[in-house]
Amino acid sequence: MTSLDKPTTEDTSADDARAVTEAALFEAFGGVRGMVETVLPGLLFVSIYTVNKDLHMSAIAALAVSLVMVVVRLARKDTVKHAFSGVFGVAFGVVFAMMTGNAKDFYLPGMLYTLGLALAYIVTAMAGVPLIGLMLGPVFKENLSWRTRNPGRKKAYTKASWAWGLILLGKSAILFPLYWWADTTQLGWVLIALKIPPFLLAVYLTWVFLAKAPPPIDVFAEMEAEERAEEERRAAAAQENDGTTTAGRHRRES
Repeated sequence: MTSLDKPTTEDTSADDARAVTEAALFEAFGGVRGMVETVLPGLLFVSIYTVNKDLHMSAIAALAVSLVMVVVRLARKDTVKHAFSGVFGVAFGVVFAMMTGNAKDFYLPGMLYTLGLALAYIVTAMAGVPLIGLMLGPVFKENLSWRTRNPGRKKAYTKASWAWGLILLGKSAILFPLYWWADTTQLGWVLIALKIPPFLLAVYLTWVFLAKAPPPIDVFAEMEAEERAEEERRAAAAQENDGTTTAGRHRRES
C-alpha cells in the first residue's frame, strides 16, 4: 500500500464524524423501530376500516396496538418517548373521530401536528434558532454551543430545519385537500404511503448537512475538564498552604 492508498487522519476523523452523526440521528428519530411504531396504528386503522367500515373497531384496534407497544418498551426498559408520542397521537385521533362520527377525523390531529411542526421548523430557521439544532444539540453533547461558537454547525442546522419544514409543508399540501375531497380509505392509504419516504428524505438531508459541518463542541467534556482543573488548583493551593504552615512552624520552633 502506497502513501496515497493509506487513509489519512483527516479521512478517519471524517468517517468518525459521519458515524457519530448517523448514530445520533438514529437515536433522535427512533430508528427502524420508531418508524414501525409510527406507522402501525394508522395502518391497522385504515386496514380494518377498509374491510368493514367500522369506526369503533378500527379506532380501538389502533389504540390497543399503540398501548401494547408502550408496554413492550416498558417491559424491556427501552426509551418510550416515541411509543408514548404514538399513543397520544392515536388517542387524540380516536377522540376526534368518536366525537364527530367522521372516520377521517382520526387523521386530523396528526395532520395538524405535521403542519404545525413544518411551520415551527421554518419560523425557527428564519429566526436563527433552528429547531433541529435545539433537538440534536443535547444528543451531540453540544447543547446550544453551535449558536455562538460553531457557525458552521449553525448553518447546517438551519439548512436541515428548512429541509424538514419544506418537506412537511409539501406533505401537508397533499393531505389537506384529500381530507376534504377523498374518502376515509383513500386518505388513510395515502397518509400511510407518505409516512416513511418524506421522513427518510428529511433525515438523509440532515445527515448530509451535518456530515459536512464542523464537529460538535462537547460542552460536557469541557465542563468536566474545567472541574478537574479547578480540583487540581484547589489541591495545589491546599498543598502550598500546608507547606507554608509547616515551614512557619519549623521557624518558630527553631
